Amino acid sequence: MIRFKSIISRIVILHVVAVVITSIFMSLALSWLLNYATNNIHNKAMQEQAVSVGEHLTARSDGDLELDLPLDLLGLYSQPYGRYLYAVIDDRGRVLFSSLKDHAALFPADSESADVEFLQQRRGDATVSGASIKKTVGDKTVWIQAGEDLANRDVLIDDIVADFYRNVGWITLPILLVLLIADIAIFRRALRPLRQASEIARDIGPTRTDLRLPTEEIPREVRPLVLAVNQALDRLEEGFRIQRDFTADAAHELRTPLSILRTRLDILEDQQVGRALRQDVEGMAHIISQLLEIAELDAFVIDPFEKADLRSVAAEVAEFVAPLALAQNKDVALLGAAEPVWVKGNPEMLSRAIRNLAENAINHTAPGTTVEFVVEENGTVSILDRGPGIAEDERNLIFQRFWRRDRRKAGSTGLGLSIVQRIAELHSATITVENRSRAGARFSLKFSLLHL
Repeated sequence: MIRFKSIISRIVILHVVAVVITSIFMSLALSWLLNYATNNIHNKAMQEQAVSVGEHLTARSDGDLELDLPLDLLGLYSQPYGRYLYAVIDDRGRVLFSSLKDHAALFPADSESADVEFLQQRRGDATVSGASIKKTVGDKTVWIQAGEDLANRDVLIDDIVADFYRNVGWITLPILLVLLIADIAIFRRALRPLRQASEIARDIGPTRTDLRLPTEEIPREVRPLVLAVNQALDRLEEGFRIQRDFTADAAHELRTPLSILRTRLDILEDQQVGRALRQDVEGMAHIISQLLEIAELDAFVIDPFEKADLRSVAAEVAEFVAPLALAQNKDVALLGAAEPVWVKGNPEMLSRAIRNLAENAINHTAPGTTVEFVVEENGTVSILDRGPGIAEDERNLIFQRFWRRDRRKAGSTGLGLSIVQRIAELHSATITVENRSRAGARFSLKFSLLHL
């Protein structure tokens, strides 16, 4: 069974098959109608000729019959012309008059035949087709036969019948081609709303759960499917909303007990235990802060007209994380473009992405090394460290939420890089990861430049 991947190809092929089958049956039907009409005309003409011959048949005083044909009929039935023939037969089967040389009947005589009959008889190499009518002249009943030699039939009618299929074929092919071209144009126009809906569907994702497929111009046959898809998208959006609300609400609710816990730790008599517990509380607070950040990003929409100076944002982040780096015997350096680099995006979101990359680099770079911020004029900001680098098989895993290489290591939540990726998606930016030549990793974010 042939399977078509395209609706247009399926409809066009099936339509072509239908047109071809219809054309064949139409040709056969027209041919039959033409033959039927031709035979009717022929039979009617033969009947009229037999009647015309009978009008010139009279009874003599001695009881015998006499046939006195006018000159025009004599010429019509003359042997040199040879196209039309006649014969008159009595009720005993005797041939009274005939235009044939052998004075024979055109058709076999039958005294039981009907008043009007249409007959066909093979005579040598020729076929005679005609009519036989019954008539009473005086006290005698005769059958008057009139026929036509089909070998000498009207040339025009013969040509029409003989060339009918060929002529119809040459007419059908151009009509089929025109119909095919028209069908393709009609089908493409009819399916245009589906193509537009598919383009909208391509943009639907976790960041654009509000998009729905249009139903105004969708064909009635496809509209139930589109409505069902929109209803499924409604349910998905509701699920995303519930998940975001739960994350945000849970994070907010956890902040209060953590604040109370911090206060109680401050009055704890055993200061060593208090410091250890305080570190754990700070780790939990960091996780909650990142969960709130993720919930905010899931509902955040970038203003297409917003702009940010990438160099200025990177400088602010470098200044913010410098104390954290110095506390761990590590340095921070800002390199690259000396002039502002304007890109499309939200400055606060860009700051969060760069800060998460910077904190990740500080946590992994070796003591006594420098974390570098490099801002390029093409809208790229890179964070370089001198840590262990990223293995090839881990470069896709590191952006998954809560993924960590070593889950026993304190201070790592596995959410920072997923936040960076989410911000990159919101800005249609690209994020790349590569290892440095000697040691360390390079994380790069490339944003769209703003041409002022």
